[in-house]
Amino acid sequence: MAHDFLKEIGQGGKNAILKKKILTYYIYNGGSTIVDLSKVLNLSVPTVAKFINEMCAAGYIKDYGKLETDGGRHPILYGLNPESGYFVGVDIKKFSVDIGLINFKGDMVDLKMSQPYKFENTPEALEALCDLVKNFIHQVNSEDAEKILNICVNISGRVNPESGYSYSIFNFSEEPLADVLSRKIGYPVCIDNDTRAMAYGEYLQGCGKGEKDVLFINLSWGLGLGIIINGKMYTGKSGFSGEFGHVNAFDNEVICHCGKKGCLETEASGSALHRILIERIRRGERSILSDRVLNVKNPLTLNEIIEAVNKEDLLCIDILEEIGLKLGKHIAGLINLFNPELVIIGGTLAQTDEYILQPIKISVRKYSLNLVSKDSIIVLSKLKGKAGVMGACMLARSHVLEG
Repeated sequence: MAHDFLKEIGQGGKNAILKKKILTYYIYNGGSTIVDLSKVLNLSVPTVAKFINEMCAAGYIKDYGKLETDGGRHPILYGLNPESGYFVGVDIKKFSVDIGLINFKGDMVDLKMSQPYKFENTPEALEALCDLVKNFIHQVNSEDAEKILNICVNISGRVNPESGYSYSIFNFSEEPLADVLSRKIGYPVCIDNDTRAMAYGEYLQGCGKGEKDVLFINLSWGLGLGIIINGKMYTGKSGFSGEFGHVNAFDNEVICHCGKKGCLETEASGSALHRILIERIRRGERSILSDRVLNVKNPLTLNEIIEAVNKEDLLCIDILEEIGLKLGKHIAGLINLFNPELVIIGGTLAQTDEYILQPIKISVRKYSLNLVSKDSIIVLSKLKGKAGVMGACMLARSHVLEG
């Protein structure tokens, strides 16, 4: 069934485009009659009826029964069959992988969070990732697994979702990474930037619902930006938009992982929090993590620092506040440029809640134009740690319907 659907829409042409439009309409608007749908699509009733009958026969559209009306014939209400197709989202993190499965409607059917995974930019780590995805699919009901239409894998760094190339991670051959993953996993695969996926998930399923112009700040180990303009995800010419963390912002000697000095990410990110905390503890400042840093061989994790912040460790809070003030200054610049309705602070450091949000807001008020910033609401992510995997699932669906 999934193969037939992908084959049909992959052929392109007017019929495939119209069927995608019908599915998309039902996803976002619920059920409707053939007459109402014909008005939306600006097509004749017989033409729409033909497509609906074909899609009902294929199992993608359902007859939900007759509508109760005052007199006359009762029209039939048609709508999406949520179980006609499934999509998988894969969100890669530094020490784990989140994998989710949604149905055609967008409901999360299965979700495996924080599966242990040591990310390294090696062929072995790529194989391990594919094994995790295949094991997840093997646990899915066999009938549902046959209906998986697409898988989206979130990749950090520079990613071109149109060509399927990753230029930062797992770029071991001239073949597009999306094609490599498709061959290894056995299903159609697309890739996208991890921050863009988080922004998309938050936009569709989180606090971005109903907004048109949204900025999503991914404050995790690194620093990224997802941009939504007039309800559309902005990717840039080659898919490289949103490299917020690599804006040159400081005259320091800290080398960013990109190889340059002075990037915003070197002073305003999870990696900056981690580095600065260790430096200050080694200089003699005290924290509940002091013994952990000085006497334990295993590397300190970002989650441990966040736990310390939420336990009101003064040193961790002080460093985090400095990061928020520095970051807020540059978010003020984004607000001056984009005049967004909503700025969402997400990523790992957003788990510190008001400890990061308040200094950002203070700095934004100080450095932005009041007439511009008064239209912009700054909030914490609603989906939190699930934003990435939810966004990946949604992008997998979007790739099929809009590709």
